[in-house]
Amino acid sequence: MSATEFLKSQVAEDWQAATTHAFTNALADGSLDRDKMAGYLQQDYLFVEGFVRLLASAVAHAPTLADGVPAAQFLGLICGPENTYFLRSLEALNVPQVEQAAPETRAFQNLMDEARLSGKYQNMLAVLVVAEWIYLDWASPFEDRVPDLPFWLGEWITLHAGEGFAGVVAYLRGQLDKVWDGLNDADRAEVTALFTRAVALERAFFDASWAGFDVTR
Repeated sequence: MSATEFLKSQVAEDWQAATTHAFTNALADGSLDRDKMAGYLQQDYLFVEGFVRLLASAVAHAPTLADGVPAAQFLGLICGPENTYFLRSLEALNVPQVEQAAPETRAFQNLMDEARLSGKYQNMLAVLVVAEWIYLDWASPFEDRVPDLPFWLGEWITLHAGEGFAGVVAYLRGQLDKVWDGLNDADRAEVTALFTRAVALERAFFDASWAGFDVTR
């Protein structure tokens, strides 16, 4: 079993809950309330800056250029098509960007900052792997539904499924699997704790999204 499969096995209940969530199921079948999607996007867009900083820090801490290039290329996707998706979707749903983070949003922002400021490549990877792998797992089964959905639902699935995104997740997992073997027990415990917290916070964010964030108009 790879390191990342082992880490996932330790959080099986939260992982299953996050990747088969009522929120994402409703998103994928088109029944999700527009206000719930609007609130979700307003809050999720607040993650982008911290995520970009975390990913850029991982590029800077990668052991070699070859290790860092795929993450650098992924940065272009986040800052390009994904950023544009948010702006187009918020406009289509007739809601603005917001600055006020909900508690669930702030908790994950803090976790990303903690991983980045640790200066440890493995800690950055622990959070990045969770953030992207969970989205690949929930979105992949719904690729065939995209043509029947409005773009603010369908494109969110497209951004997190398919061969290209699966390759990103495989790369991030591969990096964490590779560095794991060289970690001591204390470092492995730190990675495990970050991975576990990240999965729990992803689940909590979907729970809050399903309950419905307050939508700023």
